[in-house]
Amino acid sequence: MQQSVSLLRVRDPLYKRMGASRLTRFAIDDERRMKILKMGGAEELLNMLSTAKDDRTRKAALEALAALSQSDKVLASLHNAGAISIIRSAPNSLEDAEVEKFKLSLLKRFQDLRVSYEEIDGISNWMQIFLLGS
Repeated sequence: MQQSVSLLRVRDPLYKRMGASRLTRFAIDDERRMKILKMGGAEELLNMLSTAKDDRTRKAALEALAALSQSDKVLASLHNAGAISIIRSAPNSLEDAEVEKFKLSLLKRFQDLRVSYEEIDGISNWMQIFLLGS
């Protein structure tokens, strides 16, 4: 996993895509998702997304972020790192509909979690749950 996170730090988009693809495959349960988060993988994926110059690189970053966001704690960390604005600012693709699909899926995931915690706990700031420890 560490090698995959390291690939996200190189300049070459091919290596970034390879690292993101590998992280997508590693993110199969919450334990692994948290490990990727602790290694800095989520932050590197957000950096990758914000600096990507092509649709293939954006798609790889979004797909990996979608896999990581299946964990509520990772999703909260992504929110703290400014993921919503980074995802929204990623250009739409005219050639690859999956880029938009992943963007909308991630944004919906943030919305669903926020609504879920507001309904269950009556908490207006759902992030408090994660900041104070769930």
